[in-house]
Amino acid sequence: MSLAMFVLPTAGEATVGATVRLDGDEGHHASVVRRIEVGEELLLTDGAGTVARCRTESVAKGSLEATVLAVDTHPAEPPRLVVVQAIPKGDRGELAVEMLTEVGADAIVPWAASRSVARWKGDRAAKSLEKWRTTAREAAKQARRAWFPTVGDMATTDDVVALLEKASVPVVLHEAASGPLSDVPVPGRGEIVIVVGPEGGISDEELEAFAAVGAEPLRLGSSVLRSSTAGVAAAAALLARTRWR
Repeated sequence: MSLAMFVLPTAGEATVGATVRLDGDEGHHASVVRRIEVGEELLLTDGAGTVARCRTESVAKGSLEATVLAVDTHPAEPPRLVVVQAIPKGDRGELAVEMLTEVGADAIVPWAASRSVARWKGDRAAKSLEKWRTTAREAAKQARRAWFPTVGDMATTDDVVALLEKASVPVVLHEAASGPLSDVPVPGRGEIVIVVGPEGGISDEELEAFAAVGAEPLRLGSSVLRSSTAGVAAAAALLARTRWR
């Protein structure tokens, strides 16, 4: 069984022999929820490639101290994978973020598509974005990822067009597309950008804007997936041809 992972409080503390103290939310999770015991090993990461293997020296309610035994630096795995996720209704946004993080997305961009049922405005926008970021962080820890995905600010369609324009592999998922995703050449490096539409579908105007920068719609298969799961399926299909080989 792999070691439990927590967020390193300060990147500079990840040196062999150093003592690291976990408190706050991470300390509570380690000592109360996971019930880490003295002598037990755990992993600490800064979410930017550094992972420290540590031994627990003392545990209190809500905190623990551990000694760093070893430090590894992991390079980011190419190609970079960006998923533009149209904002779905209810808690399906957090579900999508959780699964995309587990499968290996490097960046997740919430998109205010014209047909999105859910709308982020005012305080709701800030709270919803924080939920997505918290979900990504917790899912990355669960998946033992050395690199945590970024969750960007809410994007407009113009922002999405700009992402597609610079992508090595631009992918716009659409159930009515004639071309299958499986036919798309995937380089081992560069950046893949996958656009996932909302429950109401991507509008004709949005499709035209994407096509203008060379991003034609593609289909996954004969079935129609939910907005919250389509991006995960597409990401897995593409990563199986690159990182997972």
